[in-house]
Amino acid sequence: MHIVIWIQVNGQFVWPWFKDNTLIVSLFGVPISYILILATKYIVAGFDGLLWPGRFVGFGAGMIVMVLFTWYFLGEGLTTKTLASLLIATGLVCIQVFWK
Repeated sequence: MHIVIWIQVNGQFVWPWFKDNTLIVSLFGVPISYILILATKYIVAGFDGLLWPGRFVGFGAGMIVMVLFTWYFLGEGLTTKTLASLLIATGLVCIQVFWK
């Protein structure tokens, strides 16, 4: 979902169609929200009823997608600060998924 959200929000800086059709692009917010609600339901079930692990996984995944897509599509370099943030985000995801 973070990939879809990145495209929806930042597509205006990559593709002229997104910039010229913001109202149409914003209409995709409804199905995105619905899928996120379902994803939250399943991730909470997967973590034995706990909400916090899903939040950290979502944050970490969002950071990873942001770094990679912003670099790939917009050419924003991977600075030391960005790489450190990416490492921390990856660590958060790994802690939540693998630490039992």
